[in-house]
This record gives sequence, structure tokens and C-alpha cells, in this order.
Amino acid sequence: MAEAAASVRQYCTFEVDSLFLGIDVLHVQEVMKSRDLAPVPLAHDAVQGLLNLRGQIVTAIDLRRRLDLPPRPENRPPMLVVARTEGAVVAFLVDAIGDVIDVAEDTFEPPPDTIRTTVRDLIVGVHKLPKRLLHVLDAEHAADLAR
Repeated sequence: MAEAAASVRQYCTFEVDSLFLGIDVLHVQEVMKSRDLAPVPLAHDAVQGLLNLRGQIVTAIDLRRRLDLPPRPENRPPMLVVARTEGAVVAFLVDAIGDVIDVAEDTFEPPPDTIRTTVRDLIVGVHKLPKRLLHVLDAEHAADLAR
């Protein structure tokens, strides 16, 4: 009897500083180049502004700030990963967009203790890929600025 094939998940991947991150493609609405953002006075420091996306107002959250990473270089405009969460649609500012990749679920592990706490708090786990770790972003938690 043949063994069942390993279950596979698809992730939209992106980079933030030196981190290789991904969100389940089922939660990604679209990816795009950065746009002008309307400022939000007195907002959380990770909120970079509001984006009008075809009539829908979307909060733009800088993942560098959310992950407590150094600021993005001025000459490097961010990209946007627009994701659907239970509460709303949010746009995460990232450094670079990767590919959609298929990953076997049996490569998934809890976040290692060696990852900085600010990063570990926002990921659900990692997939060990041949040349690097894919950090699976908890989009709900990353979008919840009250935490």
C-alpha cells in the first residue's frame, strides 16, 4: 500500500530585514508596490498610515517596527502585503516580496528559542527549508496592535 503524500501548504513569502517570512496564501489578498499613505495622528508607532484600496480603507503596519527591527533604509521603498484577518484587512510593509512556495507540513516546528522574543511573539512557527528558515507570520497577532 502506498503511503499518503505529505500535506502541503502554500505561503506568500517576503523579507523583512534578514528574516524570511511567509503568510498562508489563503489570507493574502494581494501584494503591491508602496503607495502614498495618509498619516494617522496619535496612532501606534507601527502604523504607517491608511491606504485607500479601491474604496476600502486599510491600515498599513510596518513589520520592521512591529518586529522591533532597525528602520528601513531611506533609499529602499517598502512593498505591501495586503492580508485578510478576522478583524479587518491590513497592509504589512515589507522589504521585498518573494514567491508563493509549497511547503510540506512535516517540516513545521515551533519557534526556536534562539529567535528574538519580539520576533517569536509574532510567528506561529518555522519551516526548515534546505537553505533557510521560513518564519510563518501570525497575521492576526501582527495586526493586533493592542498586544
